[in-house]
Amino acid sequence: VILTSSRSEPTRYAACPSRRMTLRLAPATEHGAAPRQAVLPRILVVEDDFLISMSVEDALVQAGFEVVGVSRTAEDAVAAAAALRPALAVMDIRLAGKRDGIDAALEIFQRFGIRCIFATAHADAEIQARALAAFPLGWLQKPYSTNALVDQVREALRTVEGN
Repeated sequence: VILTSSRSEPTRYAACPSRRMTLRLAPATEHGAAPRQAVLPRILVVEDDFLISMSVEDALVQAGFEVVGVSRTAEDAVAAAAALRPALAVMDIRLAGKRDGIDAALEIFQRFGIRCIFATAHADAEIQARALAAFPLGWLQKPYSTNALVDQVREALRTVEGN
């Protein structure tokens, strides 16, 4: 178990070697009476393709992450980020509706400071340049493997958590 400190209180981490990850532990109750429960890293999935979103959600849950929501549109993604405050989002660029994933990522970053990993088949230089203002944590080119997805999310969480 590793202790780190934040502005409000120390954060405890426990290694989980079987899943090659670190779990953040919830704060103990007063006087340490209750056991600490692992707090899974919270991820928002933004993908309009049902089968892909199911696959992404399953891969992340199997890897030990908490998928707090799946959104199909930019508007739903922004609302979910506001309500659920995930650590990061896995964001497709082409979404259902009038707005795209870059619009959603920009608004989510500007309003809530939540960054994303873009997972898309559309990642040419022009699109990447447009997305720079959202400070993306990474890019996954579709089609990608579940291992690549999980590895990218783990790396992004290390960046977000400052490790």
